[in-house]
Amino acid sequence: MKQFAVIGLGRFGTSIALTLSKMGYDVLAVDTSEEKVNNIIEYVTHAVQVDAMDEQALKALGIRNFDVVIVAIGQDIQANILVTVMLKELGVKRVVSKAVTDLHGKVLERVGADKVVFPERDMGVRVAHALVSKNILDQINISPDYSIIELISPVELVNKTLGEGNIRGKYGVTILAIRRGNNVIISPGAQHLVKDGDVLVIVGRNEKLKTLEDS
Repeated sequence: MKQFAVIGLGRFGTSIALTLSKMGYDVLAVDTSEEKVNNIIEYVTHAVQVDAMDEQALKALGIRNFDVVIVAIGQDIQANILVTVMLKELGVKRVVSKAVTDLHGKVLERVGADKVVFPERDMGVRVAHALVSKNILDQINISPDYSIIELISPVELVNKTLGEGNIRGKYGVTILAIRRGNNVIISPGAQHLVKDGDVLVIVGRNEKLKTLEDS
């Protein structure tokens, strides 16, 4: 199971940490604020008050052993960039860093961030789902119970028609469209063949979509 560390517990960092934890993943939450750490400590695997600018403190946490580290430090752009650099130097496999502006994002990419996210465009819940799923390209929550996802065609559906795959019958979700390269097939019928690399646009209840993701 993947292990995640979230550095910076503002609204964005807290949202990601709580969502990943609810999904059953091990989560280490880190912040300099004792209050923010105490607010989340009951809901994640571990929560510690640490200055992420302290390289020795990060080493002591075993930060390089985490599969993904999310740098969600807020308005302190310098700290955000320096922590990103430090994490890559320490050997963290995947660093996802929060950017405030486009220029900030470009700097993060140049210093080694594996993925840069913009909280104004990428809600914490959407980012969390994308991080833990190999096949989910995007997720839009349209209500507390329903979402639309973009899913890379599962192996068991490739070279089958939608009728043969019986997604609706098995999982109770609906395929709204199929994206194939630059072409989009709207409201595909049961006779449509799913090809390798197709992207399925699917709507359904969140628990049904989760079952499909895990299949």
